[in-house]
Parts: sequence; structure tokens; C-alpha cells
Amino acid sequence: MIQKLSKFLVVFSVIAVMSVGLSSCSLTLPVTATSNPVGQKVGTATATGFFSILFFAQDAGIQKAARSAGITKVSTVDIKTTNILGIVTIYETIVTGD
Repeated sequence: MIQKLSKFLVVFSVIAVMSVGLSSCSLTLPVTATSNPVGQKVGTATATGFFSILFFAQDAGIQKAARSAGITKVSTVDIKTTNILGIVTIYETIVTGD
């Protein structure tokens, strides 16, 4: 009985630690808005870095996000930041417009 309980506690502890370890935090903030009406197109650009320092030739800029959806008149720009245990950081620029 004690062996079964100890095995259960070990398995439960491993699952709990893995769940916490694989969790992430994500935050989306508005950057800017223009007087242009909100359009139907949404473009994104993403850059992934390691330890918040190492980004290897990635572009998460507004121009790249607008080009990805064929947007010529930008309405809004948002930035979404996802951080996974301080090891992996993902920046995503979200642009809406026509």
C-alpha cells in the first residue's frame, strides 16, 4: 500500500513539475492606431529569441507584418510577447488595415 502511494506521489510530482515547466506567459499590448478605418486584413510578423538576447536575423517589424497581408493603409498595430520560462521569447507584431 505504501509503495503504491509513493509511486503515485512520484508520478503526480513529475506531472506537476512538467506542467509548470512547460507553461508560458503571453501579453498583447496596443502600440498605435491611426485615423484609418479598421480594415479586413490582418498581417503578422514574428521573431523568436533565446534568453531575450539571441535573435538570429529575424524581423517582427510593422512593414513586414503589413506586407504579409498586402496592407497599404495601416489601422492598428499590436505587439504580442510570449515568454517561456525566460528561455524562449516570441515577439509577434499584428497589423490590421486595408
